Amino acid sequence: MPAEAAAPVDPNSTQGRAISVRTLGQGVPFTRQAAQVQQPTPTPPPHQTNGGGRRRKLGTRQEPEPTPVPPEQSARPHPQPEPPKPQAQPQPQPSLAGQSRPAQATEGTGRSYAIGAPDENAAEGPEPLDGPGGAVEVADPPRPQPMDDELPPEPLDNPRRLLVWPAPDVTTQQALSDRGYRPVIVNSREEVDAQIAAFPAALFVDPLTGPITRTALQSLRQAAVAAEVPVMVTAGLGQASREAAYGADPAVLLKALAPRDSEQHPPRVLLIEEHAEIALALTATLERRGMQVARAASDTDAVTLAGQFRPNLVVMDLLQVHRRQAGIVDWLRANGQLNRTPLVVYTAAVDQADLPRLASGETVLFLAERSTSPEVQTRIVDLLARIGTN
Repeated sequence: MPAEAAAPVDPNSTQGRAISVRTLGQGVPFTRQAAQVQQPTPTPPPHQTNGGGRRRKLGTRQEPEPTPVPPEQSARPHPQPEPPKPQAQPQPQPSLAGQSRPAQATEGTGRSYAIGAPDENAAEGPEPLDGPGGAVEVADPPRPQPMDDELPPEPLDNPRRLLVWPAPDVTTQQALSDRGYRPVIVNSREEVDAQIAAFPAALFVDPLTGPITRTALQSLRQAAVAAEVPVMVTAGLGQASREAAYGADPAVLLKALAPRDSEQHPPRVLLIEEHAEIALALTATLERRGMQVARAASDTDAVTLAGQFRPNLVVMDLLQVHRRQAGIVDWLRANGQLNRTPLVVYTAAVDQADLPRLASGETVLFLAERSTSPEVQTRIVDLLARIGTN
């Protein structure tokens, strides 16, 4: 019979190749003398699979006719441990798990390699799971978050901001500064919105240095109420005949300030006035403008009436405000209404002898400048301090 043709040699096969299993991975360099010692055992070890498992390829392709190997390509022993050198880019270690056959070498044909233990302090081996530089950082204290420049510092500004319109006069400016306020002038709804982040104490409208318009006043009031900022407005009342009155009807100012529950419900105004003649004159002009009015003779009576009436606007004589006991301001705060119920305080330049003429309709009330006496200035600042503590 003809001789059986020789089967082609698999270049990736390790059949019949000398492999030192005893010194594998122990740091012992591979030499050909070790290969000769292992020559009498042609069969692979019991756990050896044909080219598979967890063992890397140790030899290279077998040529039919071996050719002499140049000296520079002969087997090189594994370098002995030496002091670690800085490595710019450590070579990635290929994973052996699930690898049936290692990739075929593309250079250095005839070269032999030995696998030894990693050098001491070498960038090899398993990646640590914890510690510095590990996959899991154990000591990682929380970093402080940067502060937002748009938000106010904590605690609040000292002195605290007070939105004012128009610019206050010199006396009022000094009185507010002495009580720890920093007046900030606002002229539009956009300027009010820009100051909301600083949590101002209140919006203070004091028309002493210039006229105010109904449209601007209504816009500022809407912006402040939407931002839950208390609103306080000062005014003065004068008495004269209808022809001699040089100021506007008080109802024009009050209607611009009075919010309402809906378009179907008229604004509810709580009037606190000691003199019945002034109260009747104000009630008549407000009701002609479509507002509903309830009158209280004192600050104490107003607290009882407010629980039944639930006002949208509070109008009161500044001299009727209790300075050392609870009143309507405290009731509004306790019931969550201070930020949505504007407060109008006025001073009335009406003589006691002229009150009967006011009651008969011979004279009328009109808007005028408020009093600037020291007592009035002190009462205004005290009331702002009570409102600003909301």
